[in-house]
Formats: sequence, C-alpha cells, structure tokens
Amino acid sequence: MASRKSLIVFDFDGVVADSEALANAVLAEYLAELGVPMSVDECLATFVGRRVDEVAHIVAALTRRRVPDFADALTARTLARFRRELREVRGVRSYIAAFAGMKRAIASSSPPERLAGCLDILGLAGVFPDHVYSANCVARGKPHPDLFLHVASRLGVAPSEAIVIEDSPGGIRGAVAAGMTAIGLLAGSHVRAGHEARLRDAGAHRIARDYDELTIVTRELVQ
Repeated sequence: MASRKSLIVFDFDGVVADSEALANAVLAEYLAELGVPMSVDECLATFVGRRVDEVAHIVAALTRRRVPDFADALTARTLARFRRELREVRGVRSYIAAFAGMKRAIASSSPPERLAGCLDILGLAGVFPDHVYSANCVARGKPHPDLFLHVASRLGVAPSEAIVIEDSPGGIRGAVAAGMTAIGLLAGSHVRAGHEARLRDAGAHRIARDYDELTIVTRELVQ
C-alpha cells in the first residue's frame, strides 16, 4: 500500500451506477416467473458481483432446467428498467473531478453491452472513454485477480500503484489478490446491515461510507 498511486479502478454497479437494487429487483421478478421466487435481498446476497453467465448457471440449478437465452433476456429486461430509473451513485462525479489527474478505468462483472448502455443513460461515457473493461474479456471473473491485472496491464501501471473501489466481497478479494489497494464503498442504495463486515472480512484495506469519505481516504493514499 506504500507505493505511489497513479490509477483508480472503479467497479461499476453499486460504485458508479446505483444499479444493484434495481438490477436485483428485475432478477427477482424474472425468477418468480420461472417458478423460483427470491426476494430482492436474497438476490443481492446471492448474485451481487457475479457475471451474467454465473447467474445463469445458478438459475439453471435452481430451476433444474436450462432457461434458453436467459442472459440476453435478463440484460434486456435490466436495461429497460435502467432507462426509466437508473441514477448514479451520489458524489461519483465530484470524486472523479477531484482526481482528474489520475488514470482511471472501470472493471466490472457486467457484460459490455450493459456497461455501454448504462454509461450512455447516465451521460458518463465521455468520463471513461477508453478504459471500460468487462469480466467477459478474461477467463476468470471476480473474485479472481484476472480482470484487475488485465486493466493494470492495459494502462501500463504496476498493480501496487492501483486503488480499487469495490462494493462486493468478491471484488475486494480479486483486488487484494491482484496486489492492489482495495477500498470498500458503502454508498449504494443496495447496502444492507452487515455489508461493511463482509467487505472487511474479504480483505478491504479501507472502508468509505460515501464519496466524501472516499475522497479523504484517496487523498491519504496518493500523497
């Protein structure tokens, strides 16, 4: 953690876009249609931080059958809801502006089409013009370090020089395994009681409850 930091890697859902509660509400509705009802909180506990193919695999096990085109249907349903209701996590624009001189990237478990759609909906595509990375581009998603190491390589930054902002235990584990400084962010509307403890247990080096607190923590790390 002592290395000079030059890169901020943002998870997307729950860190940039306040999307986790919305996405899991859509998923809960879809699961009810498939005959395996789960509450939004149960979906959050089970699926946050997972790639859509991993979600599809779990759903197939729950339904005991393969659901044709599940991933495509879920992505389409989710984006339709997002177009009506999606908002960014409060404070993310000010935070990005405060550290405009640092390299930045997104490293997300979401598929590329969902990331592109959400950035467009939020008007943030120009803020991350060249470095938006989906776990689809690596063999193993979070909690493995592959995606974070891929991002660091593409930006020419040593892992020890990267700060990762994550809201899921799997993301924190992946960042730590990559040798990066992992900050657990609790700013999304999906955060429930006990979430901070789960991020700490996953190995988070620091915790920030909102972007104001994250700004303070980041300044300490980049000085």
